[in-house]
Amino acid sequence: MSPAVRAEEITYRRGQSTLLDGVSLLAEPGEVLGIVGPNGSGKTTLLRILAGDLVPTAGSAWVQDVDTAQATLQDLAKLRAYLGPDGVSINPFAVRDVVTMGRHPHRRAMIEAADHDAIVESAMERTDVIHLASREMDSLSTGEQQRAGLARVIAQETPVLLLDEPTSALDIGHQETVMRVLGSLAGGGTAIVVVLHDLNLAAAHANRLILLDAGRAVASGTPTEVLTGERLSAIYRQPMQIMQHPHRDCPLVLTVDSTGPAA
Repeated sequence: MSPAVRAEEITYRRGQSTLLDGVSLLAEPGEVLGIVGPNGSGKTTLLRILAGDLVPTAGSAWVQDVDTAQATLQDLAKLRAYLGPDGVSINPFAVRDVVTMGRHPHRRAMIEAADHDAIVESAMERTDVIHLASREMDSLSTGEQQRAGLARVIAQETPVLLLDEPTSALDIGHQETVMRVLGSLAGGGTAIVVVLHDLNLAAAHANRLILLDAGRAVASGTPTEVLTGERLSAIYRQPMQIMQHPHRDCPLVLTVDSTGPAA
């Protein structure tokens, strides 16, 4: 089986700045791949290249064996759904209308209108915005808007989801809800590539991680392999200690006082 997402030696320069330098990754169908790293490490740039929103200076990216730099937006819309860091634009459309926009790539498919509606309803239920269906987007909180944006990309029903910080504005309960939904989608065969700042959320819910720093991939593997105290302390310039999570089979990342030792 071919990887759902593949990037080889991606380099991206803007002016005199190199934002990505030779980054490669693979995401398989049915897994959650987390992209983590400090501010300015290239996470969003990498995701935009995977989505076909940016063309790399060097290297190539494929989604479902389609070169994202060569594909049309219409073709890409059937292969991957992309949720950028701004979620959805603030507009006067109702939540249901915004989520229904996710069905646009399938408008010519031989699907009954009722089936389209059922997919939209399911996406809103999974992201806990069904009770907001008639509300206008610009009347929602930032977290509610973020969940509506996620519902839209879920309704798009693509084999690949590319998500940039989909939990950044969410309370802790909705963070867990969203990550469980992503895990469920992965369990059904969808490949999820997600940028996360919360290392503990990434550790608990991602199958594999790729850690970026200054535009380079410095580690990739399971959360246990990637999230070491020595590595994180150096990259984030903040002493960190790694423990085994008491309730989950994953590492737990703790910050420690800057005067104390890092494990």
